Amino acid sequence: VDADRRVLLAQRPEGKQLAGLWEFPGGKVEPGETPEECLVRELHEELGIETEIPCLAPLTFASHSYDDFHLLMPLYVCRRFRGIAQPREGQGLK
Repeated sequence: VDADRRVLLAQRPEGKQLAGLWEFPGGKVEPGETPEECLVRELHEELGIETEIPCLAPLTFASHSYDDFHLLMPLYVCRRFRGIAQPREGQGLK
């Protein structure tokens, strides 16, 4: 969420499961990693922006049942970051 209260969405690139759908930036938590550490890492990898855990504010959870698993994602507001979000993995941004 930026100063104008806009939310950043990323479009899943071709070749990935659910290609073309829009999602919040982020990714899978690696072993030994907290959800907050994961988000800091993924924002850098996917968008080239830098943030720190104290800049993340828990917002809510998103939940969805697929045929073979259930997904529960914590969602955060990133209150402060450095850089300009750029697509680094072939995804669209809006």
